[in-house]
Amino acid sequence: MSTIELEKQITGASPALETGRKTTSLSGKILIGITGGIAVGLSIVCYPFVAPALRRHCLPFVPATPKQISNVLAFVKPSDRGSRLLDIGSGDGRIVVAAARAHSSIKADGVELNPWLVYYSRLVALRNGVFNRTSFFRKDLWTFSLAPYDHIVIFGVEQMMDDLEKKILKEATPGATIIACRFPFPNMKTENRIEEGVDSVWMYRPIPKLSSQK
Repeated sequence: MSTIELEKQITGASPALETGRKTTSLSGKILIGITGGIAVGLSIVCYPFVAPALRRHCLPFVPATPKQISNVLAFVKPSDRGSRLLDIGSGDGRIVVAAARAHSSIKADGVELNPWLVYYSRLVALRNGVFNRTSFFRKDLWTFSLAPYDHIVIFGVEQMMDDLEKKILKEATPGATIIACRFPFPNMKTENRIEEGVDSVWMYRPIPKLSSQK
């Protein structure tokens, strides 16, 4: 056997080896494709939860406790002719649904940036029989109008209360009841409160009713 033929046998790949390499290469591509698909899927699901943290004010989703809900409802006094309630940053919709269930004369709305929580809230409202008296909007709370509402509920964070106070004073209807949970407003005069640690609730009526209103 010549030296050239011997070198070809040593350096040349056998058919079985070439087949193994192709199989390994195909498996690697499939694995990369699956991994990439999972990463994209997780990014799509997680983005609505992460995006608020990239804003100036982050309003995290922290579910209200049963005691917090009870304390909020203690300050919700709808009129006989009907009232509208708004929960700012409504999360999974439990405040909105609880208010609608407690008072048949209330039309309750929630505004929430996370689309998954909005969809879930609508399902909860449907399951609890108040779908027709509740609405959930996927909107930025800073651009959502507060004007139509008689009761406004907010589970805020301390850093946002000053800016939110300015928005309320600018947009809220005269005589509207403002209910703050966990953190009070920095300058508004408190009309009533329930002091219970993390379940504390502060109630305000910052804009007096018009003289023509009863």
